[in-house]
Amino acid sequence: MKELDVLLLRYLDADDPGAPGDERAAFERILELPDPELFGYLVGRSHPTDASIRHVVDRIRRDR
Repeated sequence: MKELDVLLLRYLDADDPGAPGDERAAFERILELPDPELFGYLVGRSHPTDASIRHVVDRIRRDR
Protein backbone atom coordinates (compact mmCIF):
# COMPACT_ATOMS: atom_id res chain seq x y z
CA MET A 1 0.00 0.00 0.00
CA LYS A 2 1.66 3.22 -1.19
CA GLU A 3 0.27 5.32 1.67
CA LEU A 4 1.93 3.02 4.20
CA ASP A 5 5.22 3.23 2.34
CA VAL A 6 5.14 7.03 2.49
CA LEU A 7 4.53 7.06 6.24
CA LEU A 8 7.16 4.43 6.95
CA LEU A 9 9.79 6.11 4.78
CA ARG A 10 9.10 9.45 6.45
CA TYR A 11 9.71 7.82 9.84
CA LEU A 12 12.94 6.22 8.60
CA ASP A 13 14.25 9.51 7.24
CA ALA A 14 13.33 11.58 10.28
CA ASP A 15 13.55 9.31 13.32
CA ASP A 16 15.27 6.02 12.64
CA PRO A 17 18.90 7.18 12.22
CA GLY A 18 19.13 8.08 15.91
CA ALA A 19 16.64 5.55 17.25
CA PRO A 20 17.77 3.18 19.99
CA GLY A 21 18.16 -0.49 19.15
CA ASP A 22 14.90 -1.59 20.77
CA GLU A 23 12.94 0.97 18.72
CA ARG A 24 14.64 -0.23 15.53
CA ALA A 25 13.75 -3.81 16.42
CA ALA A 26 10.11 -2.80 16.94
CA PHE A 27 10.11 -1.05 13.56
CA GLU A 28 11.42 -4.23 11.92
CA ARG A 29 8.54 -6.16 13.52
CA ILE A 30 6.11 -3.53 12.20
CA LEU A 31 7.39 -4.20 8.67
CA GLU A 32 6.34 -7.85 9.06
CA LEU A 33 2.72 -6.96 9.88
CA PRO A 34 0.03 -7.49 7.25
CA ASP A 35 -0.87 -4.22 5.50
CA PRO A 36 -4.48 -4.13 6.76
CA GLU A 37 -3.34 -4.55 10.38
CA LEU A 38 -0.65 -1.87 10.02
CA PHE A 39 -3.08 0.47 8.29
CA GLY A 40 -5.52 0.07 11.20
CA TYR A 41 -2.78 1.01 13.65
CA LEU A 42 -1.65 4.03 11.68
CA VAL A 43 -5.13 5.49 11.23
CA GLY A 44 -6.09 4.79 14.83
CA ARG A 45 -8.77 2.17 14.17
CA SER A 46 -6.93 -0.31 16.33
CA HIS A 47 -3.98 -0.28 18.70
CA PRO A 48 -1.05 -2.67 19.03
CA THR A 49 -0.91 -4.68 22.23
CA ASP A 50 2.90 -4.78 22.14
CA ALA A 51 4.14 -1.65 23.94
CA SER A 52 7.29 -1.25 21.82
CA ILE A 53 5.30 -1.46 18.58
CA ARG A 54 2.71 0.93 20.01
CA HIS A 55 5.49 3.43 20.80
CA VAL A 56 6.81 3.37 17.22
CA VAL A 57 3.29 3.54 15.75
CA ASP A 58 2.60 6.58 17.94
CA ARG A 59 5.77 8.26 16.68
CA ILE A 60 4.85 7.52 13.06
CA ARG A 61 1.34 8.91 13.60
CA ARG A 62 2.67 12.01 15.33
CA ASP A 63 5.05 12.74 12.44
CA ARG A 64 2.42 12.49 9.72
